Amino acid sequence: MKRAIPVVVLSIAGLVPVWLYQPSAATSTVQATTPATSSTSSSSSSSESSGSNVVTSSTINTEKGPVQLQVTFDGTKITAVKMLQQPDHPQTTAAVPKLIAETLEAQSADIDTVSGATITSEAYKKSLQATIDDNAKTASEASASPSASATEESSKTVDGTAVNTEKGTVQVQVTFAGDEISAVTMLQQPNHPQTTAAVPKLIAETLQAQSADIDTVSGATITSDGYKESLQAAIDAKG
Repeated sequence: MKRAIPVVVLSIAGLVPVWLYQPSAATSTVQATTPATSSTSSSSSSSESSGSNVVTSSTINTEKGPVQLQVTFDGTKITAVKMLQQPDHPQTTAAVPKLIAETLEAQSADIDTVSGATITSEAYKKSLQATIDDNAKTASEASASPSASATEESSKTVDGTAVNTEKGTVQVQVTFAGDEISAVTMLQQPNHPQTTAAVPKLIAETLQAQSADIDTVSGATITSDGYKESLQAAIDAKG
């Protein structure tokens, strides 16, 4: 009986740590990881936040494979770049993080080509510039019309005269917000590469000058003169 007492005591001593033990909570399920600034993904919530705009580029096919980007903007700031399509190649895989990191730092498509991945780099920069242009256009349209009711009250659209040239017919449609030229649309234009390249320049100059007193685009003199004549007719018709 005397020997049984130490055994019971030792048994109780062994059970005490078991009674006092409480399992710790698993930290892996509650820890949040913060993505690095060069993250290649953006969450759906960020695209819905105020001032955020997600733009997807068109697919550019290269001899290495297709390249397509999805870029998230906060206003005009690039906050994330995601590769939707890229060539299945080790050099591309190594180049993409560098291209994204440079984009987030430069905040433009004016970045260096990654050595060994020239084709992918050039397609990436072309896609990136397209998304930047699209975002700028969206922002410009939003700022040009502060409210739908105000736009409806003050906006007026006028078709310019159809001007026949030896290259083809030129006709513009001008939208005015009050006395300001807010948009120019080509209703008719010559089917010619130089005209296609010249039209965006003519429209950009019009919106800046707010008149038909703009420069002729080199290599597209005939189209430029027809454009300015049609534009002036629309301005005169608006009154």
